[in-house]
Amino acid sequence: MSTGQNLITTPVTADYLRGHLDVEETAHGLLPHRLPARARRQIPDDRLAVAEAQPSGVRLAFRTRATTVHLDTLPTKRVYRGFPPPPDGVYDLLVDGRLTAQATVDGGNVRTVTDMRTQTAEFIPGPAGTARFTGLPGGEKDIEIWLPHAETTEVIALRTDAPVEPAPDSGRRVWLHHGSSISHGSNAVFPSAIWPALAAAAGDVELVNLGFGGSALVDPFTARAMRDTPADLISLKLGINVVNADAMRLRAFAPAVHGFLDTIREGHPTTPLLLISPLLCPTHEHTPGPLMPDLSGGTLRFRATGDPAETAAGRLTLTIVRDVLADIVEQRSAEDPHLHYLDGLDLYGEGDHAEFPLPDAVHPSPEGHRRIGENFARLVFADGGPFAGTTD
Repeated sequence: MSTGQNLITTPVTADYLRGHLDVEETAHGLLPHRLPARARRQIPDDRLAVAEAQPSGVRLAFRTRATTVHLDTLPTKRVYRGFPPPPDGVYDLLVDGRLTAQATVDGGNVRTVTDMRTQTAEFIPGPAGTARFTGLPGGEKDIEIWLPHAETTEVIALRTDAPVEPAPDSGRRVWLHHGSSISHGSNAVFPSAIWPALAAAAGDVELVNLGFGGSALVDPFTARAMRDTPADLISLKLGINVVNADAMRLRAFAPAVHGFLDTIREGHPTTPLLLISPLLCPTHEHTPGPLMPDLSGGTLRFRATGDPAETAAGRLTLTIVRDVLADIVEQRSAEDPHLHYLDGLDLYGEGDHAEFPLPDAVHPSPEGHRRIGENFARLVFADGGPFAGTTD
């Protein structure tokens, strides 16, 4: 890790972080978490344990006159055996809300997934490194550094050529969102370009992103975490992980969603709450899970392995899930006027898929993320949308 000369070292403390629900002190620094400790103790598998510790939507926020900013971190990078290692995660630096510079960090720990079906992995420790930003605009400014959305990151220290202080409260509304790997940011190339981040910027809100790759499974501990998290706006994008994990049948799914909503309403009885059905995914529109990786073409793609005929016995597809979620909102809205429904096909449907196909048959491309974020902002944050509202 480079020490840098004539720079002021400021240890990163929790008051520099935004978009997290908890922090863990490690031997190196702070590890942001997107689920609280109580919820983490109930996590049943490594997939979610890894996903919630990847800081999708988490950023450092501080005020400074510095033109040079170094951020020391210890990343943990994920590699899939048999495939080339992915590029290093990107750190996005925003000045007064505008993307101004990007950097990566060399080295770090490596977590090699040896079996994609079981997520069995090998861990090799590595050294900390530094994201370096130079030539920033002079004068007092607010800086955010968005951490790599798919790379576990222990933050250690800021080193700058002028003092820093935590950014004051922005006064913007807080948007708490929960979803699947698409909300987590799969296939997006940098952290401020995942679709929830793009939508949050357009809506001028503070994002808390509980998008967990493969793990939006209507878990009660996630509902309790959302219940206990301060928020002005809440959204849930549910269904695709339940289908591709083949985790529930129709009989269990609808009551589970009701229970999830009931739990959130215990802490947020009148907060605008938006339930979003799955985006278009031809792989699962009419075919149940489980979803399996398909390595036959030399690139990673996915395929559904369920039998469509078994929907009569309660196995779920995306078309069935959309009907269930729409019915739930219709049923509850008479007593809950602040509950809203959004058809995921309005965020990414047939026309969007024709223009920006899913590269691996499940996750959107970077252009797809931008389209989803634009559609969300237009349908949800704009005048007449469920999250419409003035901001200062």
